[in-house]
Amino acid sequence: MRMKLTLMVLLMVINLVVVMSSEDTSFIYNGFHSANLTIDGISSITPNGLLRLTNDTKLGKGHAFYPNPILLTNTSSFSTTFVFAIQSEFPNYAGHGIAFLMSPTKALPFALSTQYLGLFNETNNGDPTNQIFAVELDTIQSTDFSDINDNHVGIDINDLKSANSTPAGYYYRDDGIGFRFQNLSLISGLPMQVWVDYDGENKQITVTLALINVIKPETPLLTLSQDLSLILSNPIYVGFSSSTGSVFLTSHYVLGWSFKVNGVAQNLVISQLPELPRLGRKKQSLILPIGLPLFSLCFIVVVSLVVVYFIMRKRKFSEVLEDWERDYGPHRFKYKDLYFATKGFREKELLGSGGFGTVYKGTMPTSKIEIAVKRVSHESRQGMREFVAEIVSIGRLRHRNIVPLLGYCRRKRELLLVYDFMPNGSLDKYLHNQPSVTLNWRQRFHIIKGVASGLCYLHEEWEQVVVHRDIKASNILLDSELNGRIGDFGLARLYDHGSDPETTRVVGTLGYLAPEQTRTGRATTMSDVFAFGAFMLEVVCGRRPIQQEEGINDVILVDWVYGCFTRGEIVAAKDENLELGIEYKEEEVELVLKLGLLCSNSEPSRRPSMRQVVQYLKLDLPLPDLSPLCLSSSGLTFGHPHHHFPDSAMSFPSMNWSVSQYSDAESFLSGGR
Repeated sequence: MRMKLTLMVLLMVINLVVVMSSEDTSFIYNGFHSANLTIDGISSITPNGLLRLTNDTKLGKGHAFYPNPILLTNTSSFSTTFVFAIQSEFPNYAGHGIAFLMSPTKALPFALSTQYLGLFNETNNGDPTNQIFAVELDTIQSTDFSDINDNHVGIDINDLKSANSTPAGYYYRDDGIGFRFQNLSLISGLPMQVWVDYDGENKQITVTLALINVIKPETPLLTLSQDLSLILSNPIYVGFSSSTGSVFLTSHYVLGWSFKVNGVAQNLVISQLPELPRLGRKKQSLILPIGLPLFSLCFIVVVSLVVVYFIMRKRKFSEVLEDWERDYGPHRFKYKDLYFATKGFREKELLGSGGFGTVYKGTMPTSKIEIAVKRVSHESRQGMREFVAEIVSIGRLRHRNIVPLLGYCRRKRELLLVYDFMPNGSLDKYLHNQPSVTLNWRQRFHIIKGVASGLCYLHEEWEQVVVHRDIKASNILLDSELNGRIGDFGLARLYDHGSDPETTRVVGTLGYLAPEQTRTGRATTMSDVFAFGAFMLEVVCGRRPIQQEEGINDVILVDWVYGCFTRGEIVAAKDENLELGIEYKEEEVELVLKLGLLCSNSEPSRRPSMRQVVQYLKLDLPLPDLSPLCLSSSGLTFGHPHHHFPDSAMSFPSMNWSVSQYSDAESFLSGGR
């Protein structure tokens, strides 16, 4: 008897300790990685921490319970919140719902799936001895249980015929109107949060629903006055139950769960909740029928555009390479390289233009060498072959006063000549274009001597005789140190030493053409000397060989200089700008002006050679006496019968023609580079 009494007392103490320890029971799961839940049926915990109550199994059910019992007194309250999601294989069709429940046992072996949600069966549904309280989130309208619709929240007391239910949604405050109702679709697949609160003092149950990114609404979705102490009996287990049907497969997930007795359940940390899986079947159904054809179409379009681009690019940069050009390979540039060097022959890169072509500045893509590219049109196919042969030969010229011709490119009916770039441009812009910088006498004299040296090299010192045929200020280029360099060999002709040049059409620029050249069409070294004479007078006087002035006829420069000579004041013909520059030597100015007249003799045999010109300029040879010079109807001539000077002294008539006499002389290079 004493032992029985002792055992009863011990049991009472144990029960009292359990009750005291359970009065404030609380737990929280932000994901279920380490949760020691009691699960059965088809429930499972996924690797990323989701509590999955159901899967693709038909007519299945699953339960998950907190493992420890919860003890409630007659006045105990509780609060719980959880986040759930229902994903269906079809967007608008689902297979039953999910329920939060409080039960006297962790096992419900006799419960059925489908509309019974794994809570009851046909026999015990509605039986008061069940002692089960549940909140259902149902997606099927079951007429057997008088469901209001197929998307509702209900409070169940021992029965699936809800004691109170309402459509799923939540109330939010709308300023000026009050509270408005926002519908929610339980099968949308979106995670939603539920709050279930029981007030043990006032015997009232409230249920609130919202999306997880919405703060708990002020107004609950559902309320019910009910004393749960009359329904539930200790011990009590809390958990979830769900089931599937036979047609539409649905997965029910719980992402997080918090519970507390006699207090408010802790807030779930939304950012720590596990992610829901993607609906793979839906994505696959979109990728295969839509994505794959679209990708294939895009691929075909892209490939076609690439092919068209390369075809057009190849045509754009296509060149004609004939057998006779193979020997000139090292001198031929690729059109593509010249195109990119000049930025597509952009107008901004244009250096100058004339009757014979346009010149562009460029920078080679790889070597970064600055070049000048002249574009020339050429109609004659046979003439092109001869022209290229001469251009390649000229490309071998090497002299400090000659602009290097680097090579050529031939494309369709166009020829491109590639030169070294001269940063200071052509001489004529310093003489005639009112430049900001005026050349002083020392610079001009240095340029004249340099050009004379270059012409001497072309006429006598190279392996062949090179007749330039267009010596003028616009074709004399200045490098970075203002050295004069002969450029633009587009009209140049070559022949062997000792042979006579062939007759060609008259080409050149008015004012520089020798008289015999316009009569015979033959260009010789003496015609270059004549042009050089006009060039010397142009540099010293700052005037063009033929200059138009208002109110009077065209002024022929050589006649004007001769007039100054006859008056005994030839130095007065110099450029007025020379007064402002560095002090010049008057004897040098006089020398160059007289030498210009000497080179302007209308008879080629009476002009000095370029070698003699160089000697005169260096004062290595005295200038012949110009006193016999006089003006007659036939031009500048000697007043006595022709004296045959030694090589150092040739006679010189001048020009007395008008521009109209040579209007048929074809000028290809006016404007220069």
